[in-house]
Amino acid sequence: MRRVLILLGVFLVPVAVFGALVLADRSFGLVGRGFDYVVSVELPDPDAQAKLPKVEGPVDATRPLVVIDPGHGGKDPGAGTAGTLEKDLTLALALALKDELLRGGGVRVALTRSDDSYIFLGERSAIARRLGADLFISIHADSTEVSTGAIGATVYTLSAKGSNEVAERMAARENAADSINGVAMQDYGENVGAVLVDLSQRRAQAGSEGFAALILREGRGRMPFKEAEPQSAAFAVLKAPEVPSVLFESGYINNPIDVARLTSPAGRLAFAQVIDQAIRVFFARSKGSVGGA
Repeated sequence: MRRVLILLGVFLVPVAVFGALVLADRSFGLVGRGFDYVVSVELPDPDAQAKLPKVEGPVDATRPLVVIDPGHGGKDPGAGTAGTLEKDLTLALALALKDELLRGGGVRVALTRSDDSYIFLGERSAIARRLGADLFISIHADSTEVSTGAIGATVYTLSAKGSNEVAERMAARENAADSINGVAMQDYGENVGAVLVDLSQRRAQAGSEGFAALILREGRGRMPFKEAEPQSAAFAVLKAPEVPSVLFESGYINNPIDVARLTSPAGRLAFAQVIDQAIRVFFARSKGSVGGA
């Protein structure tokens, strides 16, 4: 019996001591060492960057997909004044184009944003890549001194160097959108200046240039253009090298004539019809017949 008691003591005494220590720690220990003090840390949603916009149109995944990017948004208003902001104008034009494409059928459509949301430039082109887009069009509105007489739209494609000084300034201004809140574009994106180096990207670049030319052709006599030829510059939003991409400056937001055109139902419809027809001709050439082409 004595041996049994000794053995029980050997096992029970350490357990009792441990229990006493735990009780003392919970009662008198430092904050953070007991079980009653919990630090909650809200971790970022791992899927926050994985959300993709809704694809509308035919269920058939073989149908070509157009990703429309309304420039700016949210805390980045773009050009303009409180009366007419670029972010609102571009969204209205994007929605008009989406409706026109869906009305004609045969084409799937997705918008990088369908409300007043802020999206990083790199995420806009990434959406097009991840959705497997066949075409990407980013819609903007230019801004300059009205006294210069500048009026009309301009179509841009990507290049390492701007086609002229105006194009260089335009790309610098649009790329600066990602410096909001102290976040610089170069902190997270690849060098857009080197995006055309790979030979495998030349087909997409040729598609971008061909589509830009089609916009000008289809829009002749239906909307004003400042430049009769496509322009080019190192736009960060066009850095999806495998997707034919253009940036469409729809007009000058501080020119009353352009603003009246772009904010009127007739002007938006003309824009939508011109881009819609250019898209259908582009796909008819590259993929065969498309509804409405």
